[in-house]
Amino acid sequence: HLQLVESGGGLVQPGGSLRLSCAASGFTLDYYAIGWFRQAPGKEREGVSCISSSASTTYYADSVKGRFTISRDNAKNTLYLQMNSLKPEDTAVYYCAAKKGPDLYLTPYDYDYWGQGTQVTVSS
Repeated sequence: HLQLVESGGGLVQPGGSLRLSCAASGFTLDYYAIGWFRQAPGKEREGVSCISSSASTTYYADSVKGRFTISRDNAKNTLYLQMNSLKPEDTAVYYCAAKKGPDLYLTPYDYDYWGQGTQVTVSS
């Protein structure tokens, strides 16, 4: 049974930090590109960051460049998103997703497997 489970969300003040984790079970992430996406109320799901299977290539949305860092630990079958300098507009449900194949995209419809999401709220 293929499963992705996110954790690490919560409530944080503006300027604060959170680290999201995404653990895979039932399959190995070694051969998948994986990414983080988010969806705020009333908005479409958008790409935040993604990383190739070898971790040699990463993409970031312009809105998070310089503040967020994606990483993966294939030995632990886990993906991470370090989020610093958080802003109220970062508030959303954050999802991790895995994509088959060698190409790397930051568009949700290219991804095959999805987690259930974790809520991130940035508010004072």
